[in-house]
Amino acid sequence: MRVSMEQAAARVEELIERVESGEPVIITRDGQDAAVLRPIETVETRPHLSEEERRKVFREIRERLSKLPDPFPGETAERSQDFLYDEHGLPK
Repeated sequence: MRVSMEQAAARVEELIERVESGEPVIITRDGQDAAVLRPIETVETRPHLSEEERRKVFREIRERLSKLPDPFPGETAERSQDFLYDEHGLPK
């Protein structure tokens, strides 16, 4: 279903009901598509990944991260908060 912005403003409740029932709603401005209304994906409606699919996603993320350059070469977290304290261990 396509509706203009003016029509959508006057029929918001009806459009939301249609979207919730599965009908796509496109809002137009000056005859051009401007927005699409779609239902919010909830835990119940979201497709569930199998254990193996989740592991694959995490492997891909780790692989991509391993290819990124180190943002702080030579730096370690060991002394990362030294700038907050003076030579006596008190906050600066």
